[in-house]
Amino acid sequence: MKIVVNLDVMLARRKMRLKELAAAIGVSEQNLSMIKTGKIKGVRFETLMKICDVLDCQPGDLLEFSRED
Repeated sequence: MKIVVNLDVMLARRKMRLKELAAAIGVSEQNLSMIKTGKIKGVRFETLMKICDVLDCQPGDLLEFSRED
């Protein structure tokens, strides 16, 4: 089981680069990159809210549960 992060999909839909999102929410590009690639164990709700606000989406648009490894 795992959580799939679809941040790259939402960035593409909004025609936004990771660097632009990082600047807009005040998080380093490196930290966002780790979120995007799923190399993190957790995300603060505050960060998730900022991402959703800028990308005009819901948390469910960014995160997906998968039973497959």
